[in-house]
Amino acid sequence: MKFPTPLISGVFLKRYKRFFADIKLSDIVITAHTANTGSMINCLGENWPALISFHNSPTRKLAYSFEMISNGKTWIGINTNLTNKLAQEAIINGTIKELQGYSDFKAEVKIGQSRIDILLSNGPLDQCFVEVKNVTLVNDQEQCLFPDSKTLRGQKHLRELMDLKDKGIRAVMLFIVQREDCSFFKIENTIDEVYCQLLKQALDFGVEILVYQCRLTPEEIIVHKKLQIV
Repeated sequence: MKFPTPLISGVFLKRYKRFFADIKLSDIVITAHTANTGSMINCLGENWPALISFHNSPTRKLAYSFEMISNGKTWIGINTNLTNKLAQEAIINGTIKELQGYSDFKAEVKIGQSRIDILLSNGPLDQCFVEVKNVTLVNDQEQCLFPDSKTLRGQKHLRELMDLKDKGIRAVMLFIVQREDCSFFKIENTIDEVYCQLLKQALDFGVEILVYQCRLTPEEIIVHKKLQIV
């Protein structure tokens, strides 16, 4: 996924009220919208290089969006509004090999009380529902982890995937890792113990767990390889 316009370089100062981040651009400080609702643990170092996008739209309260930040080792994609687009692109271009062989693709399909991100199908008798999550948390063992905060919505999605599997429908949990300084994926088991147990339960139940890592540059983000699950 290439950015439609060049990103603007700046320096991260602080995040506050969840959706706001102050970024220093040359001799001014602007406030950028931060789409990520997670804690972004170990992603927000003061004075780290940051990349933002500008949107000239009268309907937006903030003209800038916070896209990426660098810890000196890797760019970290923190705009969760892009995660589904990255997953969709990687399915369509064949990068995610496990999700090939379907003729129809739909996004944001209503299931139960919420929506599942992607429906792949070859008609009503051959369906695959895919829920997508963005991963930015890492530990000191080169492992990326999810979740980075308590997620009631994530818990609900796992229950819905298990319900689908119980009806004989293929169900997949797809994690998109938007940083390059990790080599393995692990379930985080202390931040949201309920989600951790549900994810293990879903795996035992037959829900497929896939983890794919992105390559990130100031010009583009692309899903490029599968990560092993610890």
